[in-house]
Amino acid sequence: MAYSHWLNSGFAKEVMLCPCPSIAQTLYCVADEQADLAVVPVENSIGGSVAITLDTLWQLDQLQIQRALILPITHALLSNSVTLDNIKTVYSHPQALAQCQKWLEKYIGAAQLVPTNSTTEALEFLHQDQLAGAIASPRASQLYNVPILVPEINDYPDNCTRFWVLGKEPSTNGDCTSLAFSLPANVPGSLVKPLQVFAKRLINLSRIESRPTKRSLGEYLFFIDLEKGSSLHSVEEALEELATHTEVLKVFGHYNLLPLNFAATN
Repeated sequence: MAYSHWLNSGFAKEVMLCPCPSIAQTLYCVADEQADLAVVPVENSIGGSVAITLDTLWQLDQLQIQRALILPITHALLSNSVTLDNIKTVYSHPQALAQCQKWLEKYIGAAQLVPTNSTTEALEFLHQDQLAGAIASPRASQLYNVPILVPEINDYPDNCTRFWVLGKEPSTNGDCTSLAFSLPANVPGSLVKPLQVFAKRLINLSRIESRPTKRSLGEYLFFIDLEKGSSLHSVEEALEELATHTEVLKVFGHYNLLPLNFAATN
């Protein structure tokens, strides 16, 4: 729901928002043409990358990144309880729990922390348990009519999350490019050649990280974000050469990044 303003202003027609119970199911809905676009978190400035987003995107060949969104994150503790002393259980997405860990330990350290698929799902438990709290956005309080017990419980005030808007349309224009690849052999220096492809063309890599292939211990996939700089031609040349040094190469699209100035939560 936090994306409705951007989605409805970014398209000529009104957009219907369809919540899904998990990130993976959100992506599969678009891949199976049950929805046109998916908006999923990929990286948080505090909690790091969202592994399920990367792993699922690697498994799917149809999806392309249409846009990246950067949202400031404000977490609040929502509850039907009138006092913190009554809170015995706190529900939320694992990322939200991690981003409020210090506050939780300081003020309700004895409470049980229960991870959920999303912050929206966490709110469902509040109707059943008057002694429970949920970490979600202040906006969620308005949408789902749940009182805010404590506002702004983030451990870090400058918390931001990067989201990807994914669809099946080809994504060929933009200042950012995201890709992933596996290597043909796990030997010394096997990662150097792919990285040199970008270095010799002075293409800046804004992010690189590894994820296990799930085939064998010590085998990894490498996810890279790069900035186009002054020449898309150089990027296309680099991708052509990169393909010769990798086992499997997947380019998730060329897209632009849009910072948003309203608070949300993952």
